[in-house]
Amino acid sequence: MDETPQRVLVITPHPDDADFWCSGTIAKWIGDGATVRYVLCTDGGKGTTDPNISSAELSKIREQEQADAAESLGVQELVLLHHPDGFLEDDDEFRKELVRQIRQVQPDVVLCPEPYRKNLAWHRDHRITGQVTLDAVFPCARDHLHFVELWRDEGLEPHKTGTILFWGTEQADTTIDISDSMDAKFKAVSAHQSQMGGRTAQEIEEFIKERAQVSEGGSGTEYVEAFRKITFRTT
Repeated sequence: MDETPQRVLVITPHPDDADFWCSGTIAKWIGDGATVRYVLCTDGGKGTTDPNISSAELSKIREQEQADAAESLGVQELVLLHHPDGFLEDDDEFRKELVRQIRQVQPDVVLCPEPYRKNLAWHRDHRITGQVTLDAVFPCARDHLHFVELWRDEGLEPHKTGTILFWGTEQADTTIDISDSMDAKFKAVSAHQSQMGGRTAQEIEEFIKERAQVSEGGSGTEYVEAFRKITFRTT
């Protein structure tokens, strides 16, 4: 994608997912004038190996880490849905929440996890978030009679999103140059200290660089984030 979208909606299952997979892109777009809303679907209250911390305690830590990461990127809005970690469902409740977010933001682009990985393990919250986001974008947010109460009672007009970018895909067809926003990505990922396993700042930086570096024979760009792109007709 060469053009910077004006309005971006990022739907992330857990604190740290979006920052790990797409924060370089988000920082780049914000720097170019985009408005971005993060929607954090779960509280992240299960992601630890520490036997001495409760889920409630961990949730507070991780939601604050997400807030700190979003602030470091310049994300203008962060919405917390507070679903329990590991318990997202492909149901009308969750779909309606995401349709509400889409109709409020009226995004040009939505970013979320790939729902259809075949050969690599993928957290169920990631699969479900990707699938429900896809269905929320098309057709539910498009048609006023899907969740008609959002239109009738909340005044939220239908919206046609032009593009979804799936992160974590096995079938990437779109790359975005993040060479100039790597520092912002380091800061965003590093905000999630509860998930770093004691890694030093240098170790985190080396890990991110290794993941983002273009392999030999690539486009010639030094660092990229990769996505599977889906487009929809908006007219």
